[in-house]
Amino acid sequence: MKADAIKVKTKNGASAKEADASMSAKVKSEVIAWFWVILAFMLINGTLGQARVIPSGSMENTLLIGDHLIMSRVGYDAGIPFTNIHTPLWRDPKRQQIVIFKPPFDPAQPDYVKRVIGLPGETVDVRDGGVWINGKRLVENYTIGRSEPPGRSQLIAPFTGLPFTIPKDCYFVMGDNRENSLDSRYWGCVPRNDILGTPVLIYMSLDASRDAWNGDIGARFLAYGNAIIHPGTIRWRRLFHVF
Repeated sequence: MKADAIKVKTKNGASAKEADASMSAKVKSEVIAWFWVILAFMLINGTLGQARVIPSGSMENTLLIGDHLIMSRVGYDAGIPFTNIHTPLWRDPKRQQIVIFKPPFDPAQPDYVKRVIGLPGETVDVRDGGVWINGKRLVENYTIGRSEPPGRSQLIAPFTGLPFTIPKDCYFVMGDNRENSLDSRYWGCVPRNDILGTPVLIYMSLDASRDAWNGDIGARFLAYGNAIIHPGTIRWRRLFHVF
C-alpha cells in the first residue's frame, strides 16, 4: 500500500514537471515569435515605409487635411524607429516631386510635406504670381492661389530672401496652396539629409476637425469613432490614390 502511494506521488510529480516544461517552451516560443514580429516592424518602419497624416491645408488641393499617407523611404532614408537617428540613401528627389522632410529651421516640429521646386545649383525667384527657375517661368498646373514672395519681416533667419541660388545637396520646396504655405520662400532650402521619403498612397481620408491631426489624441480617436458611426465623413474617392 505504501509502495503504491509512493509510485502515484512520483508519477504526479513527473507530470507537474512535464507541464511546467511545456508551459516554459510555449512562453519561450511566444517571446521568440513576438521578437521577430517587432524586428520586422522596425525594419519596415525604419527603411521601407511609414504612415503620415496631413494636418494643414498647405498642399491643397493635392493633399487635404485628414489624408492618411503611406510614405516610402526606399532609397531616400533609413533610420531607427521612434528616434531621430537616420541616414540618407542613394535616391535624390526630382523637380515637382512631393517629399516629406524634417523642417530645417526647427527639426523638433512634425515632418513637413511639400513639393520640390528648385534643384541644387539653380536660382529661384518668385514674382508676377509665379515661380522662375534660372530666369524661366515654371509651368505648374497643381497650385491654387498666386505665388508671391514673403515680406522681409516674415523671413526666418538665416535666410535672406529671394532670388536665391540653391547650394549643393539642398532643395527648394513649396506648398501647392501658395497663399497658405510656410515653405522655402520663408526659411530657405531643405538639406538632402533632412528628406525622409515620398508619399506613395492615400490609404484613408477623413473630413474631421484639424485638432484631430495636430496632436490632440482625444480628438483623433473621436474622429475615427465618428467615421465608424458616420461613414460619410470618409472621403471614399480619395482612398488608394497612388502618387
